[in-house]
Amino acid sequence: MFNTPPITKNLLIINLLAFVATLVYPQLADIGGLHFFMASDFSVLQLLTYMFLHGGWAHLLFNMLALWMFGRVMESVWGGKKFLFYYISCGVGAGLMQEVAQFVQFYPLITSDAPMLVASGMVLPHGQLPEYLNLFTTVGASGAIYAILLAFGMTFPNERIFIFPIPIPIKAKWFVIFYAALELFSAIGSSGDGVAHMAHLGGMLFGFFMIRYWNRHPGVGYGPSNGRQFFDSLKDTFDNYRRKHAGGKAPRDGSRDETARTRSESDWEYNARKKAEQDEIDRILDKIRKSGYDSLTKEEKRKLFDSSDN
Repeated sequence: MFNTPPITKNLLIINLLAFVATLVYPQLADIGGLHFFMASDFSVLQLLTYMFLHGGWAHLLFNMLALWMFGRVMESVWGGKKFLFYYISCGVGAGLMQEVAQFVQFYPLITSDAPMLVASGMVLPHGQLPEYLNLFTTVGASGAIYAILLAFGMTFPNERIFIFPIPIPIKAKWFVIFYAALELFSAIGSSGDGVAHMAHLGGMLFGFFMIRYWNRHPGVGYGPSNGRQFFDSLKDTFDNYRRKHAGGKAPRDGSRDETARTRSESDWEYNARKKAEQDEIDRILDKIRKSGYDSLTKEEKRKLFDSSDN
């Protein structure tokens, strides 16, 4: 847990506590697990709660190890707000993809009025279908975890990592492609292994489009700072409107527009300072790619976090 950023650390703790809670109260897994939307126990809130529940120690440990390994790197690069938004959004997206997959699976049952022969050999009246569908529950953070693997591969495509039992390191981009192809073939094969392969693919799909959108709109912000930017822009517009209708006189309320024009530094100095700051962040990110996050000094980590909150 050392050198683990706060959001990643808290996600690890929440998942562990939720798993312990299901050991004490097993019914929590059924309440919080994601049911098919036509099942009687379905709740929209389950699209959020299901990703904090797991079906066993192996399931939990694999997901948490991947979260710790790759999540802390992406949080350090993106910042806590952006990382948490990505994690939750991709987890919800994975749940939605699982709902679509289950709809395709259950469509013949839903559209038929005849009694159905279930796997146990029992004949199930059509009126009991919602109760029967409650037997299918999805739990796990795997959809969000696979989205984080994708983010790491897209951010550090040439970073070399080890995959057990392969004895040589491979590039992150091939690692991501391998897992995506594996999940796709598993989903198509319908192996009945009890793994929500479509949820894994759904998390990666949502993550891919989200990262593409962010790359095209780098100014997108998160949390209170983005809200302040919006209201500052709104205030500037209102001040300009007042100035225009007041004969060109500047407002006497110390507006942000007037303050910005009386900066002590010139435009050239301001631009030079911002460029130097960006060059330093680029150097730190390049160091992460080559030597990993743990190679950073305390000062470099502070600069990285400060830039992420801006």
